[in-house]
Amino acid sequence: MNATVSTAVFGGFMVLTVALGLLAVRGRGSGGGLAEWSVGGRSLGTVFIWVLMAGESYTSFSYLGAAGWGYNYGAPVLYVLAYMSCGYALGYVVGPMLWAYARRHQLVGITDMVAHRYRAPWLGAAVAVLATVCLLPYIQLQITGMGVVVSTISYGAISLNWAYFIAFAVTTAFVVISGLRGSAWVSVLKDVLVIGTLGFLAVYVPLHYFGGYGPFLDRIVAEKPQWLTFPGHASGGLGPVWFITTTVVNSLTVVIFPTTVAGYLGARNADVLRRNALYLPFYNVLLFVPMLLGMAALFVVPGLVGADSNLALFKLVVDSLPAWAVGLTGVAAALSSIVPMAVFMLVIGTMWGRSVLGARANRDTGAGAGDGEVSGDGGRRTADGRQKLWSQVVVVVAGALALLLTYTAPDTLVRLSLISYEGMAQLVPMLLLGLVWRRLTLRAAVSGLVAGFALVCVLVFGGHDPVWGMNAGIVALAVNVAVALGVTWLGPRDADARPDAEVLALDDEFPRDGALPRDGAAGPTASS
Repeated sequence: MNATVSTAVFGGFMVLTVALGLLAVRGRGSGGGLAEWSVGGRSLGTVFIWVLMAGESYTSFSYLGAAGWGYNYGAPVLYVLAYMSCGYALGYVVGPMLWAYARRHQLVGITDMVAHRYRAPWLGAAVAVLATVCLLPYIQLQITGMGVVVSTISYGAISLNWAYFIAFAVTTAFVVISGLRGSAWVSVLKDVLVIGTLGFLAVYVPLHYFGGYGPFLDRIVAEKPQWLTFPGHASGGLGPVWFITTTVVNSLTVVIFPTTVAGYLGARNADVLRRNALYLPFYNVLLFVPMLLGMAALFVVPGLVGADSNLALFKLVVDSLPAWAVGLTGVAAALSSIVPMAVFMLVIGTMWGRSVLGARANRDTGAGAGDGEVSGDGGRRTADGRQKLWSQVVVVVAGALALLLTYTAPDTLVRLSLISYEGMAQLVPMLLLGLVWRRLTLRAAVSGLVAGFALVCVLVFGGHDPVWGMNAGIVALAVNVAVALGVTWLGPRDADARPDAEVLALDDEFPRDGALPRDGAAGPTASS
């Protein structure tokens, strides 16, 4: 009976999810181009951007991994709150800068940006491949996370294999049609359920099992003091230096992460992003809930080891709540997998449709990096439609590949996931430094990226992360920057006659009212 009720609740909300995603584009017709599909026509307001970007940060890790880290290690899990909050502060400056640069030059992602900045379409294609290697494991992790959740909340009635397929099918069903706008609409449902379920669990679990927060916290201090200080319990050296360096490198990375940038570019204007940089940290307060409940599970369901520790929160839910409430909690967790997975798939599709498969169409029509919105230019609109089609095809292929590897060779993507965030960090100098410093050359940016990414692979796959107590990613990023600066200062300058306003992201490019100078009006040069 419990399985029937919880599964029915879950199934009903999955149908609602697909319906919401498809309704997002109702009345907009099927003629929207790549920008409409991939960045929501650059028209999303504060609420939609807030729920979308919160949805990207609140993934299945929040329900599973955060609780698992709280259960296994304790204090080190707070790095998630630290880097996200610092990343939002950086996003107050970086978000509007990237939004304005992309809007001015009609770009739809980071691959477009590096291709335009360095006048090298091949570099956009190379970054697309690198980013795909780093992002594909995240799709697999969301599929796996949702599979575990669905199997648990259905009391085993839905097998893991079927749960994996449901994750892929539901996400693909709306993202191929609705793109970023569909993800934003589904995020509204997700956030209502996440706030409701976690708010309830934050009150219910301590009262139900311990009689309140006072007795609960007293018991942790008395019986599990290691969980409350660095380096935590049996964490393998995740001490204060690791915490600080991880916070720094992750906060830099999150502002240029392709899915974050997709959220930036979907905004109606720069002020939407500034407001969201102020509001988003409030959402992170919810992350304390699974962390604390993971530690509460130490006393309720002791002895969880390995992957089972990630189910610490759901063991409490299934043990103490009625089936309908278990189903609702499972839906919130499942949607926390679906929304970020949709954006991961969307971003991979856009990068490949635009910078790899669509690059030839750009050259043939002279469209460059534009959206295809130039009136009267039929060739450009045709190229834009072709890029959108390629992007939608790649969305399905990327999701299917992640699903297939989840079934057949899950360890392949798990190993790649070890370098995902630290690998993406190596794009920071090429993108951010390149957009504010004209001297950074193509040769220098590529040399730094190669050196940094290679070092990340050596350190992480060699079992040296942390290295000297520090996050391996920040060590590699330091080498990346050093190599890039050295090659810039010692090597030849790039021959680029374009004005600074065409190459750099200048302050005057994003006035607060969202208005932008006309394409024909070049901004001041660095020497003015």
